Amino acid sequence: MPSSVMPTPRRGDGPQSPAAVSTIGLRKSYGDKTVLDGIDLHIPAGSVFALLGPNGAGKTTVVKILSTLISADGGQAQVAGHDVAASPDGVRAAIGVTGQFSAVDGLITGEENMLLMADLHHLSRREGREVAKELLERFDLTEAARKPASTYSGGMKRRLDIAMTLVGNPRIIFLDEPTTGLDPRARHNMWQIIRELVAGGVTVFLTTQYLDEADELADRIAVLNDGRIAAEGTADELKRLIPGGHVRLRFSDPSAYESAAIALREVTRDDESLSLQIPSDGTQRELRSILDWLDSVDIEADELTVHTPDLDDVFFALTGSQQPHHPKEDVR
Repeated sequence: MPSSVMPTPRRGDGPQSPAAVSTIGLRKSYGDKTVLDGIDLHIPAGSVFALLGPNGAGKTTVVKILSTLISADGGQAQVAGHDVAASPDGVRAAIGVTGQFSAVDGLITGEENMLLMADLHHLSRREGREVAKELLERFDLTEAARKPASTYSGGMKRRLDIAMTLVGNPRIIFLDEPTTGLDPRARHNMWQIIRELVAGGVTVFLTTQYLDEADELADRIAVLNDGRIAAEGTADELKRLIPGGHVRLRFSDPSAYESAAIALREVTRDDESLSLQIPSDGTQRELRSILDWLDSVDIEADELTVHTPDLDDVFFALTGSQQPHHPKEDVR
């Protein structure tokens, strides 16, 4: 099985595409334990990049290095055009970071949390109040603005956390497992917020154990395992790495079904449903080949569907015995 996927052209990508985040050979160890063993990343501006991996894979360590919270032992990293080691102030001025453990102070109100963040960014009192009001409205927190943040639900606290992050108008946001512990409705609300951020030109670096989250949001995904990038590509590219993909042809005419079954090789029959299953990686070339063949022998299928392994299959195959994390386990 291939260990990686070559990048394919996508929105905003290309030879001249500016990298919001790039790393070469990033390494980090704690004592005898190697956490990162040579990480290479290239994340175009204005995209969503998801870093997947089991607990302890090193996802949070990557975020901490890129956000200048800790230093790498080796390799190079640039964020927003600034070298992480040589220009940490430049990096900090361009980024926002929201972790799975909220930075919200529960002892003060949501509005006071926002104004405190405005002070940290050296905004004037007037500008701080304007920004706080705008962001509280944007994240549907106006009614709760003057209530202690300790009274907020998990989803409200996470929205407030991101609103606080946006006070500094960052170009790049690191979201370290931002929906951990949220119920399905709050998770979907968070997804919409992330989409809106990217639509506004923000680059989002997302770490998550939720495979549907990466599938739903990310332009590109990397799977981190044992300190290395086990695979990287679009969700569709990663799914094609895993055996089990197939094209299903369904017929209403029994004679057409029988003719196709006899003519096709390596096909799995389902006589009850009059359907044939053909091994395929789902690429456009293979689909065209199947359609061209059907035309050449004058056989018409009533339905053609493509089935590829999902990210659960990819995650399990690339991380060995580590089971993927499912959102239903965290509904509270």
